[in-house]
Amino acid sequence: MIQVGDHLPQATFRVIGPDGPMARTTDDVFKGRRVVLVGVPGAFTPSCHRNHLPGFVEKRGEIQARGIDAVAVTSVNDVFVLDAWSKASGAEGIEFLADGNADFARAVGLDMDGTGFGLGTRSKRYSMLVEDGVVRLLNVEETPSKAEASGAEALLKVL
Repeated sequence: MIQVGDHLPQATFRVIGPDGPMARTTDDVFKGRRVVLVGVPGAFTPSCHRNHLPGFVEKRGEIQARGIDAVAVTSVNDVFVLDAWSKASGAEGIEFLADGNADFARAVGLDMDGTGFGLGTRSKRYSMLVEDGVVRLLNVEETPSKAEASGAEALLKVL
């Protein structure tokens, strides 16, 4: 599992651009920026949709006021699902990074096996602060259904 002080590995996310889906690499997202990255098991899943994402939508301004360039959310869903989730959540200003094949989740060692619930490979629930591609803070939930250690309030306390 990735640790504080480690560089993020190269990976490619999918995002919705002006002309449809497009690729964004870890360098595109993190190079030269301070980014809060939130990892969730799945868009529209109960804990992610009701407990985790809403705090970041509500507190995005406070987070960015502390010198953060962007708040981004990644999930093992396709780009179209993440686009719909962004719109349904009123998450204006938050970057949604689709990791449809779990390539990023696996590369950082934050993947989990959700096959017992019919979910396949998913991302663990976490939040991290990444500065110019280097992990500076990392909060991983012990229990996937909880959104406490990785929530916006907990992150604001240490930023």
